[in-house]
Amino acid sequence: MHVTSPFLLALLVLLLLPPSTQPRKASQGKGLRVGRHRHRQNRVRGGGRQGRSGDSSHKGPDCSEFSNPGNLFMDCQGRKLSSIPSALSFSRPPDHLLLARNLIQALRNRAFSGYEGLRSLDLQQNRISVLEEEAFLGLTHLTSLLLQHNHLSTLSEEALIPMQSLRYLRLHDNPWSCHCTLESLVRTLQVPSNRNLGNHARCEEPFRLRGRKLKRVDPELLCLEPEPISATADPKGEDGRNATVPLQPSPFRSKPDATTVCHTYLFPTPHMDCRSRDLTEVPSDIPREIVRMDLSQNSLRRLKGRDFVEASRLRSLNLSHNNLEDMDTASLSGLLHLHELDLSNNSLRFFHYGVLEDLYFLSLLRLDGNPWVCDYSIHYLVYWLRLHPGVTHSGLLCHSPPELRGKSVEDYVHSYNRACSQTEQTDPELWNTAMELQVSLEEKEVEPANLRRPQKYRLTRLN
Repeated sequence: MHVTSPFLLALLVLLLLPPSTQPRKASQGKGLRVGRHRHRQNRVRGGGRQGRSGDSSHKGPDCSEFSNPGNLFMDCQGRKLSSIPSALSFSRPPDHLLLARNLIQALRNRAFSGYEGLRSLDLQQNRISVLEEEAFLGLTHLTSLLLQHNHLSTLSEEALIPMQSLRYLRLHDNPWSCHCTLESLVRTLQVPSNRNLGNHARCEEPFRLRGRKLKRVDPELLCLEPEPISATADPKGEDGRNATVPLQPSPFRSKPDATTVCHTYLFPTPHMDCRSRDLTEVPSDIPREIVRMDLSQNSLRRLKGRDFVEASRLRSLNLSHNNLEDMDTASLSGLLHLHELDLSNNSLRFFHYGVLEDLYFLSLLRLDGNPWVCDYSIHYLVYWLRLHPGVTHSGLLCHSPPELRGKSVEDYVHSYNRACSQTEQTDPELWNTAMELQVSLEEKEVEPANLRRPQKYRLTRLN
């Protein structure tokens, strides 16, 4: 018993062990191999997706797409693009391509291959200094091209020839070099039928032509302009006379040019951005087609008569956050189509009589943030608003005198009129001035004696 007990005990332990320990290990090894294979496949697939997403050559630009009836707009503004994106990057070729505020430096030949259906192209506010002659090849339907606010100094007429339908071209705020290489472009711009091509572009050099519009430069003189003389060259010719053209001062301009100091956009609506330009007066040469204009955050102190006479199509005008203290009676004349006017956060105290008379279709008037003075000078504004109940207005609160601060201007005028009506008098003893007696006598003389009846006269105090 003592001999067999250890043997029986060992046999019992072997019987209690799992019978398939070895096969299970093999099965687990196979499962691990399958798991590793699947993991490797997933890693390869994931790496492939990551590689495609990280490859900028296969990824389209991050542009916004929106549609108007029959028109597809592709908005790629401010995307830090350094080249023209491929037309294949989009769901379909757009009708209007907006590439403003990018980093494009050159437009090479056939740069817009695939965009043959384009009708408008916005390339303003880039760094374009090179534009090859066949850059716009194929754009036969293009009607609007914006190249303002770039670094172009010369441009050949040949670059415009492919755009047979071009009707609107902006070239201003480029450093145009008015020498012989620009002659063909100048001649093209001055053709009478091209009245909307390059209207505000100006010469940057030579000095004697600086500030002169390309439309007004005599093309015959461009190729006669002498080449700049180096520092080591003799400034006199062989005959001893000065070989250089005498310097002339650039033309004096009293007001800033809107197309130079502001940014102009055509889409989705023609508008002009003049924010934070440190302007002290409304700029001149506002394009007639502009519908919205933002002059906020400048240093305007006064609006003068006919400041906006050139902008007759304006529907929205933002003059907020300036230092406006005064508006001439004719300062808003001609704005017959204006719908929105923002005068908030200025220093206005009242409106001159008649300043709003041309605003037939105004629907929104923002007036908050102004130190309105509640005296008789504010009555015109309130009466005008009463006669135009369709105008939504805000911010018309008394700032002074102190006892009325924070009170509604309309309430002040209403209480003023109510108090005024209570002081109407019929007591003849109050008729004690020479003017009042004269009026009484004139009325008696006008009325025939047989129709004259005892009358009580009313005296209304206006002040």
